[in-house]
Amino acid sequence: MTALPRRVRATAAAMDLLRRLRGRHGPLMLHQSGGCCDGSAPMCYPAGEFIVGDHDVLLGLLDLRLLVDELPTTAPEPDDIAPVWISGPQFAAWQHTQLVLDVVPGRGSGFSLESPEGFRFLSHGRVFDDNELVALAATEPVTGAGWERGERPAAATEPQVVAEAADACPIPGRGGSFA
Repeated sequence: MTALPRRVRATAAAMDLLRRLRGRHGPLMLHQSGGCCDGSAPMCYPAGEFIVGDHDVLLGLLDLRLLVDELPTTAPEPDDIAPVWISGPQFAAWQHTQLVLDVVPGRGSGFSLESPEGFRFLSHGRVFDDNELVALAATEPVTGAGWERGERPAAATEPQVVAEAADACPIPGRGGSFA
């Protein structure tokens, strides 16, 4: 059986920006927006400022201590974790996809903490292969209601941080690079 893949990973640049934002704003959380006025973008908030609904799904916990290809050797402190959430209906449409949090130059939404930094968060996606889908199907995702009851996600075994988004979701015909 395939090891449990992560539903969300992040680039080194995204992790660097998250660490800077945590230094300014304290603990963080992210929510993958489903559209409307914010488009479909990952939104970063101070922890607890976005109300997670009972049916929202936790994609993963970004460990802000980690660098490219590192696996944690100790449990993180609560301030080192940035949970990444998505609405239940949007998860139903994207559950077959690993999201890779990245950052690009430009102005993001006025609601997201990175907006004044001159960058915006962006999600890339990679469709899970058949073996990964089987592994994920054996584990129920944590919902907002489950989180409130103390449920936490199963540990994934692949590194969380990639150097570039193309390292996690290569583009066919481009040699694994966005250039």
